[in-house]
Amino acid sequence: MTVHMEGEADQVCQALAAATGRHFRAAAEIENLARQSGGASRQTWSFDALVDGRRHALVLRRDPPTKGKTDREQSVAIDRATEFRVLQAAHRAGVRAPEPLFELAPEDGLGEAYVMRRVEGTAIARKLLRDPPYAAARGAITRQLGEIAAAIHATEPGTLPPLKRREAADHIAGLRRSLDLLGAPQPVFELALTWLDRRKPSPLDRPLLVHGDYRTGNYLADESGVTAILDWELAHLGDPIEDLGWLCVKSWRFGAVDKPAAGFGSREELWDAYERSNGRKVDRARAHWWEVFGTVHWGVICLNQAWKHLSGSIKSMEHAAIGRRAVETEVDLLQLLKAEP
Repeated sequence: MTVHMEGEADQVCQALAAATGRHFRAAAEIENLARQSGGASRQTWSFDALVDGRRHALVLRRDPPTKGKTDREQSVAIDRATEFRVLQAAHRAGVRAPEPLFELAPEDGLGEAYVMRRVEGTAIARKLLRDPPYAAARGAITRQLGEIAAAIHATEPGTLPPLKRREAADHIAGLRRSLDLLGAPQPVFELALTWLDRRKPSPLDRPLLVHGDYRTGNYLADESGVTAILDWELAHLGDPIEDLGWLCVKSWRFGAVDKPAAGFGSREELWDAYERSNGRKVDRARAHWWEVFGTVHWGVICLNQAWKHLSGSIKSMEHAAIGRRAVETEVDLLQLLKAEP
């Protein structure tokens, strides 16, 4: 660990001791504090809190110390306080998600942050898709993801904090702006966006809670299957089928391309579990539209990552590697457009 990280860990540890003690109304001792990998847009710290002889397994979610107003204005992600309240509403509605416990105060010195209970499981797709301990889980995950998506979308909008409504037309406009900023022709993505614009589904009379990043890699699972849905920072109001389409994007199958639903099962298996859970019929053409949109969305993200590296604004091998995947999504898009139902 570098000196900088040691100093940051000390600061986090002291702040967590004060905030956790305040929440449990007793002195708290912090142990096993560890910064988790991933999450460039926000930090995740795992820790144990000892309070009155009882050990609490917890997780801290916070914005990076360098995150400022400009970063928030350029991002569609919600702030930590809003994310905390979305997670509260979803957890109370029975969604399989971590239980949010408390927010940190400004005097704690960690910026916008909150603490939730730690849930066991792994989010590593390679392990879930290939390792022997998860063999039984592989047969259950598609059904579970359909059921959990239904629970997310059944969360009563009146229990949620104010969220932006984002419909199909808003998403298309955002992707067009992103492509225009790159300043280079992208014929496959332009073709797909024109296809999407001409066939965009009409907005629902009553928009529902959409997770916004519902995919393999953003949930935890153990040997029995999904234990918790993570990463709620892109939550918004809109068309719930957006989540089902995003889950089926080929890039989130992590090599299991013959199993469209997250790399574990068929689209039909996912849709059937969803329909059984909430009684809402999945329009197949609408689901296909959102899968095409998700593929364009991921492809444009890849292009932007490449541009950041090539322009020199962020020199990163990770950005460069993700950028190369834009070509994969072009092939995926051509296949999807040909397979229009």
